[in-house]
Amino acid sequence: MHLHHSPDAPAAEPIDFETFLKVDIRVGTIVAAEAFPEARKPSYRLRINFGPAIGEKKSCAQIAANYTLEELPGRQVAAVVNFPPRQIGPAMSEVLTLGFADETGEVVLFAPDKPVPNGSRLF
Repeated sequence: MHLHHSPDAPAAEPIDFETFLKVDIRVGTIVAAEAFPEARKPSYRLRINFGPAIGEKKSCAQIAANYTLEELPGRQVAAVVNFPPRQIGPAMSEVLTLGFADETGEVVLFAPDKPVPNGSRLF
């Protein structure tokens, strides 16, 4: 599923600001993380609290190479909250947790560098 892009790749084709606003990227706090051994690549199942308007959502994330289960609860992350749910093996992923590839191609989570309220939207 994940695309591997070279850091030297050119920018994607231009979009207008209204198109950008259609992608609803919010911050939430991971409340639980568990192993997801059924996944094809090392992954975790996450439950993320996005505050009262959106609530708690599930996500399957290929982040096992850079994170332990124990360090994830309490951590804020960014996710796309308005994609349709997606079946990932036996699990349903309700949001797309965002990250960037490190030098080996493994996912590093995208998060604010200071705490912000759950549900805060990227702009």
